[in-house]
Amino acid sequence: MDLYEVMRTTFAARDFTTDEVSDEQLHRILENARFAPSGGNRQGWRVVVVRSAETKAALGPIIAPTFQRYVAQVQAGEAPWNTINPTRLSDDEIASAPVPQEMIDKITHAPVLLMVFVDLSVVASFDSGLDRVGVISGGSIYPFVWNILLAARNEGLGGTLTTFAGGLEPDLKALLGVPDEYAFAAMLPLGKPVKQLTRLRRKSVADFAVHETFDGAPLDPASD
Repeated sequence: MDLYEVMRTTFAARDFTTDEVSDEQLHRILENARFAPSGGNRQGWRVVVVRSAETKAALGPIIAPTFQRYVAQVQAGEAPWNTINPTRLSDDEIASAPVPQEMIDKITHAPVLLMVFVDLSVVASFDSGLDRVGVISGGSIYPFVWNILLAARNEGLGGTLTTFAGGLEPDLKALLGVPDEYAFAAMLPLGKPVKQLTRLRRKSVADFAVHETFDGAPLDPASD
């Protein structure tokens, strides 16, 4: 499949058939995804492949509280879990929001789950001293995560990058026996999608790319 076609058609798949994803397929996906860049080429990723029904069931209660607050904030017109605009909802209001159990089950009971962790002892967190949530460390893990999804698409599979399990990271790490120096980065449910989407909607380049300064003129090929 052409690279640009893969990039433009890799969608967030959450509905899967019962077809299995073989270890051979996973190895091929990771064999190619591992060429993603990382700070200092330290490659501080660790992937836990989850197939056990018992482990999948245990992930539900870990994800549910984070998902519940997410739903409550969306219903209130807020951007969920936002560090710039804190929620106006009370704990009671969040606790009364419905838990989307069906959606949780869809992602936790995919044919296979890839739990991706990053070794914080090898990444450079240049923004760790700033008075805001850190994002720089993600540069050493999310290119790898996205490569996994691109490779899965090339294999005729699908998945989505979910991070709901991060809300209760200590419980997640205890479940999977993860060392202290590792941080949760992503949970990727993978499988054969019930439907392959090919027409994705995204903002145009002119909506987010500008010349020279943050408020510069939009990048427009017609202006060349």
